[in-house]
Amino acid sequence: MTHPTKLMRGAVSAIAILGASPMVAGLPILGVVTAQAQEQLVASVLFEGNRRFPDSQLLAMVDMSTSGIFSQQRLNADIESIRQAYDRDGFTSVSVTARTEATDDGRVRVIFTVNEGERAGIAAINFTGNNSIGANNLKGTMLTKESGVLSWLLRDDTYDEQKMAVDRERIRLYYANRGFPDAQVNSVSEYDAARNAYFINVTVNEGQKYEFGTVGIETSIDGLNTDALRGTVRTGQGATYSVLDLQTSIEDMAYEATAQGYSFADVRARLDRDVATNTFNVTYLVDEGARIYVERINITGNVKTRDFVIRRELDFAEGDPFNRSMVVRGRSNIDALGFFSKVDVTTGPGSSPDKIVLNINVEETSTGEYGATAGYSTSDGILGELSLTERNFLGRGQYLRAAIGASQSGRTFDFSFTEPRFMGLKVSAGVDAYHRINDETSTSYYGSETTGGQLRVGVPLTSALNAQFFGGYERKLIKDVDAPNSTLVNDGDTFNKAFVGYTLTWNGVDDVKNPTEGLYATFSQQYIGWDHNLLRSEARARYFMPLIPDSGMVASVRGQAGVINSLDGGSVHPVEAFTPGSQLIRGFEGRGFGPRLGTGEYVGTTMFAGISGEIEFPIPGLPENYGLSGAVWADAAWIGDSSDILGGAGAVATSNDQPWRTSVGASLIWDSPFGPLRGDFAHVLNKSTDDRTQMFQFTISTLL
Repeated sequence: MTHPTKLMRGAVSAIAILGASPMVAGLPILGVVTAQAQEQLVASVLFEGNRRFPDSQLLAMVDMSTSGIFSQQRLNADIESIRQAYDRDGFTSVSVTARTEATDDGRVRVIFTVNEGERAGIAAINFTGNNSIGANNLKGTMLTKESGVLSWLLRDDTYDEQKMAVDRERIRLYYANRGFPDAQVNSVSEYDAARNAYFINVTVNEGQKYEFGTVGIETSIDGLNTDALRGTVRTGQGATYSVLDLQTSIEDMAYEATAQGYSFADVRARLDRDVATNTFNVTYLVDEGARIYVERINITGNVKTRDFVIRRELDFAEGDPFNRSMVVRGRSNIDALGFFSKVDVTTGPGSSPDKIVLNINVEETSTGEYGATAGYSTSDGILGELSLTERNFLGRGQYLRAAIGASQSGRTFDFSFTEPRFMGLKVSAGVDAYHRINDETSTSYYGSETTGGQLRVGVPLTSALNAQFFGGYERKLIKDVDAPNSTLVNDGDTFNKAFVGYTLTWNGVDDVKNPTEGLYATFSQQYIGWDHNLLRSEARARYFMPLIPDSGMVASVRGQAGVINSLDGGSVHPVEAFTPGSQLIRGFEGRGFGPRLGTGEYVGTTMFAGISGEIEFPIPGLPENYGLSGAVWADAAWIGDSSDILGGAGAVATSNDQPWRTSVGASLIWDSPFGPLRGDFAHVLNKSTDDRTQMFQFTISTLL
């Protein structure tokens, strides 16, 4: 809905510039400023009063700055162009006027004066008819957001009818992927001049909810293994109807047929609606498609990114068979790089009827980040970091990061480089180097300087399973400032280790940033040699599930365990022992639980295991774009003794007299612009005698 006052702004601005004008049918006729100024050359274009847009951006909006010719028609058009730019950014009460000044050489100087006013926000987004899906979930799908505490930074609370049209379609698709194929979405907006804000009312007609019924596969291609195709089907009988699951099944099925050697396979889904049972019976039709080949692939819009970085995301090349599903997957791969704000793929006719031209147009986005951050951690105190990150180094798709960090307990220097396609293969390779200084603290009886590096290679085993192999060297120098405080090490002790190992990662969650369903798990083993002879093994897993569909409530169960084995039957030195902290169980200080000596010095452990259950939920009454959610949880952990560490010499039994620890608590989670942060309030139920508890912890939220 367009507010009446907005329709008059163009006329009001023109009157402000030109003064009184003749009237035709009740409307002012836009005249010339001066007869002499007509068709004069423009000496310069200046701006006054503009704060939202710098002069350079406004210059790009006005035609006179490029043409160099003054005319009243151009002036009026430029005024409207500036006004519309402000209007799109939420400055609905902006007014733009212009004046001219003659220069000594007979040209004219044009000065635009902008009165920006206050930016209009979104006071509220209200829903009616959404009986099955909560308003917060629907707001989460929209690009338009309600005004909040971070709106001045994110500027996502600007009303724009084009953006609302996209939002209506996003809501409709959200319903279509959750069992409502017939959902209809309409919206009406109202501008409140007194509050300088919009109220958006969204009306939803959900329709009936459907599930998938029987699922079959029919093919006319001889030799095609349909049993292998069934593994790609995501529309199982009894599952909630989903357009996305249908499309994904079609794409994956076509990809599997291509892998079997049938490059021209075309997959379609035939849907038979059963109104009586509210089900869709699905039949996937796999037939031989038209024999068309890719004659040429044109790539445009990439100023920085090299062509080969884009081409290697396609599983086909020029001269290969054209398969629409392969093209869709290739576009998704290019978009997933994160180098482009927009990826468009179109086709055109080739030089003959059996050839096609593929056109890929991209719009690049910034991939370099210069960061200076500061924060606070309950374990490390005040901390900060200076970093340089480039995700598309030299336009070759390589990842580069250098960082310097400091906290009250030490300093860090890190460098990392990754080549995502080593030697053109679907294999990543990288190098890491680091230097870390840890000071002696109240919880650590000695300090250290650690310098090391590693080489790594990543290999995708399946679409969900990845393996990374690594090997490197590390040197640790003990710096015991208050020697002989520590009885485990001496000042100047040096420990060298060479290590080699692997990590398997299973990523089966629906969204890595905000998972609601699926399993994420890692298993890692490494051999540690030189001054040691150890095998270190760790396993971590977390399973997510929606507690109540479309309510925003997500339950998760997390398990983790680790063990260090001495391969020569000797002891494990404390510098290589596990020191589990809040990532295992909340409610305890860092290095605040587990075996310690009679002097209070922390020893560490060679074995641990833990399990945690958590329910995350949206906070009622808070707008979705605040990024705030709550959680309740319960943790339990088992900590092994220190018998394998220096033979357990000097260990006090009461330091680990209760190997089981348990705690419960609640958390406030903030999906901030700086990353996911969380504050945990914990109550310890069970602990060992000498454990040190901590009621509140402030940490970065992680997947595991």
